[in-house]
Amino acid sequence: MTANAFRRMALGLEGAVESAHMGHPDFRAGGRIFATLQYPDERWGMVKLPPTDQDRFVRDYPGVFAPCNGAWGRQGCTNVLLKAVKTDVLRAALEAAWRDAVNSRPKRSKPASGTRGVRWNEKAGLRAGSALSCPNGNALEVQKGDRHEEA
Repeated sequence: MTANAFRRMALGLEGAVESAHMGHPDFRAGGRIFATLQYPDERWGMVKLPPTDQDRFVRDYPGVFAPCNGAWGRQGCTNVLLKAVKTDVLRAALEAAWRDAVNSRPKRSKPASGTRGVRWNEKAGLRAGSALSCPNGNALEVQKGDRHEEA
């Protein structure tokens, strides 16, 4: 498997686009990264798999798939040794990673420019477990660590 073949396969998935992250190419669907190339070096690719898929690929294809180090690996980031992976196996891994990306919750958008910033709930007098009424009539429960934007 070559890096260009990996790239073609990733971009062949519906809605996939190539971008860059931390100095290497990545592939996104629905705004979420599902695969990258050249990390930790040119010999490798990475697929971000759900935990059960990661366990299966690592177990069934030792020497081809390995969890990335640290928290990234615990979150499903799985290195793929390009020269060792077969086309059908990589296609299955990319499809699993792509499917997980498109079925995940949408990423939070960043605050619009012109807002005065973000303050922690405690500074706004909100407590975890309290409910907020929204203009549309829905109620939201405040979770510890939630933020709000100042108007």
